[in-house]
Amino acid sequence: MFRKASQFISATKSELKKCSWPWESDTKVKGFKKYRELAGSTMVVLIAMVLLGAYVAFFDFVMARVVTWAIEQLS
Repeated sequence: MFRKASQFISATKSELKKCSWPWESDTKVKGFKKYRELAGSTMVVLIAMVLLGAYVAFFDFVMARVVTWAIEQLS
């Protein structure tokens, strides 16, 4: 069991080394500017999550009202 876990961890490390990370593009840039692409991508994901959550909540609200109305009409 420990051998399989060790193999998994080493395989994961080797695959992560193959990835291109957004902060490795320019070695001259220092500080927070180094993470500009990462921060931008994070903001896009957060905004998309909020919009999708609002859409699902609105649709759920509308469908609950429709079902309630339909049940009242059948009663």
